[in-house]
Amino acid sequence: MTAAARRLQSLTSLLTHLRERLGIEIGFVLWDGTTVPGDLAPGALALAIADEGAVAALIRRPKLDTLFNLLVTARLELRNGTLFDLLAQRPRVRTKDALKALDKTLTLRTAARFLLVPRGGPWPLEAVRGDKAGRDGSEEVNRENVHYHYDLSNAFYALFLDPEMVYTCAYFTEPHDDIARAQRDKLDMICRKLRLQPGETFLDIGCGWGALLIHAARHYGVHAHGVTLAGEQYDYAREKVARLGLQDRVTFELRDYSLLDGAFDKIASIGMFEQVGHKNFDRYFSTMNRLLKPGGLYLHHSIARPAKGADRGFFRRYSTEANAIGRYIFPGGDLDHLGMSIANLERHGFEVHDVEAWREHYARTTRLWHDRLLANFAAAEREVGGVKARLWLLYLAGVSIGFDRARIGIFQTLASKRRRGASGVPLSRAGLYRPAS
Repeated sequence: MTAAARRLQSLTSLLTHLRERLGIEIGFVLWDGTTVPGDLAPGALALAIADEGAVAALIRRPKLDTLFNLLVTARLELRNGTLFDLLAQRPRVRTKDALKALDKTLTLRTAARFLLVPRGGPWPLEAVRGDKAGRDGSEEVNRENVHYHYDLSNAFYALFLDPEMVYTCAYFTEPHDDIARAQRDKLDMICRKLRLQPGETFLDIGCGWGALLIHAARHYGVHAHGVTLAGEQYDYAREKVARLGLQDRVTFELRDYSLLDGAFDKIASIGMFEQVGHKNFDRYFSTMNRLLKPGGLYLHHSIARPAKGADRGFFRRYSTEANAIGRYIFPGGDLDHLGMSIANLERHGFEVHDVEAWREHYARTTRLWHDRLLANFAAAEREVGGVKARLWLLYLAGVSIGFDRARIGIFQTLASKRRRGASGVPLSRAGLYRPAS
């Protein structure tokens, strides 16, 4: 028997052992067509391993980075299911107990057989710039970080977003799966919380493809202005506004938020704050206060992590999954915790009126985005390539799972520019959520 045949036989034995001891039902398809179990049904959930170098790479460096590289290049490929299905098949025993149940001799012998096998390739994520992303808050660095994610391709994003191209958490008034309806409800909820009224000036920080500004101008009669650093979003939004004949009511700037001038009655920051970076928080909140007119309202909508025992070291203690998101998906950003956002608002001259948790809304939103992207995978692959298409599927699934498990949250916080006397905000939440008269 050749060395390659012994490796294959040993791996087959180990995978069979894992299925039996851990009680998992997922199957395996090896590079020579061997299946585990041998009678694996054609439509069964299975992990396909394209070459023995993939096994060698995982043995030598059993890290999430290794797994991501293998998944985005399809050297590891989940067949007949998704990451959500795989998660449902996870062992029902604790990791510590699972390790005790393994045949250590078989495990070590199999690992030794693959130890010197070349890892093969390609390894495209090793060249991703996320680890080297700047965080100094300068316009140039911010533009580079934003460009990496948001200027990927408008056509690509259109494959999984709603028709208005809203790339932030939707709002489900009931548990339905109509992403277009949920995004419309979200846009309207923002306008209602801000109590937008005809003739007011409204600023959207990180305006994306312009959906909120257009909705606010058409349905609430405001003069809306948006800023973004994403060139493709900027071009798309300007073309859409021209097509709708809203140029006199909706304007855009391709500019860093901190360099803005002027004063606005209402300001929204929807899913932009995550890109700021914790060293720039003071600049950010000071800018929001400077741009907001006295008596104005500010809506702060951002993802957050749970608070730890102390804030010291908070931004050094990210999970492995969160570090991967920062490296491959959102370079340069940070997630604070809810208490930190509220404290920063108060330190910078705001009065907080309302906080609403949207965690389960975002779990559903990202799951729908994932499913839509998967359904359009062939078109996505043609648009941005297989590596990016698979990477975004991993990202959307991972984030949905993170929200579902409450590892991350998202909050909408309504604040006003602090002043003596009446704030002008309704006394009850029922009044706050009612459309402005």
